[in-house]
Amino acid sequence: MGPSIAVAPHPLLEVGAFVTRFGRPLVEIAVPADVLAALEPQAAAPICSSDTVRGEVRSLLRHGGFKPAGRSKPAAEYLYAAHQENAFPRINAAVDTCNAVSLHSGLPISLVDLDKLDGALTIGVAAAGTTYVFNPSGQVIDASGLVCLCDAQGPSGTPVKDAQRTKTHDGTRAVLAIVWGTRSLPGRTAKATAWYRQLSAQLGELEDVELARATG
Repeated sequence: MGPSIAVAPHPLLEVGAFVTRFGRPLVEIAVPADVLAALEPQAAAPICSSDTVRGEVRSLLRHGGFKPAGRSKPAAEYLYAAHQENAFPRINAAVDTCNAVSLHSGLPISLVDLDKLDGALTIGVAAAGTTYVFNPSGQVIDASGLVCLCDAQGPSGTPVKDAQRTKTHDGTRAVLAIVWGTRSLPGRTAKATAWYRQLSAQLGELEDVELARATG
């Protein structure tokens, strides 16, 4: 069994989560052929995005007061634009698998190095003034009102940009995936998570994650 995450009540948020543990360092794992196929320009997939999906995801992010536009738009929208321009990023087997599912489902997905997380995990809307570094150059995003996965040090994964401090690297041995779904798209979170698990099973051993209702 993977970690437990305390999820704060939210009228729209629907989370999919699981852990993948690798038998060797991530850098040594090849990208599965069906993941590569899913990243091709005219690829078919068991789930597909749409303008409706993108609109509902933005509504999810707006609920806490966050403005999902410009450089703060949902991560899946960046992937969609890059795919349309045949400029899709290739990072490593775990991130490429994550991105393939996010691209086709239209749902943002966070992927964090499990061993870099510190302390108890929670999911909820960030308080005003919450910020974090999201890239190697030290750029900071204001996450006020944004739904986030947090540990003892603050935000780790979000539907916009994951924190730099918990991103995967060559030596990563276990990852936690968070599918940021919305109840306004019935069945989509479950379908995207099931496909994601199917692809990820080619990379390593899967573990379930307990999503517990936060109290207090």
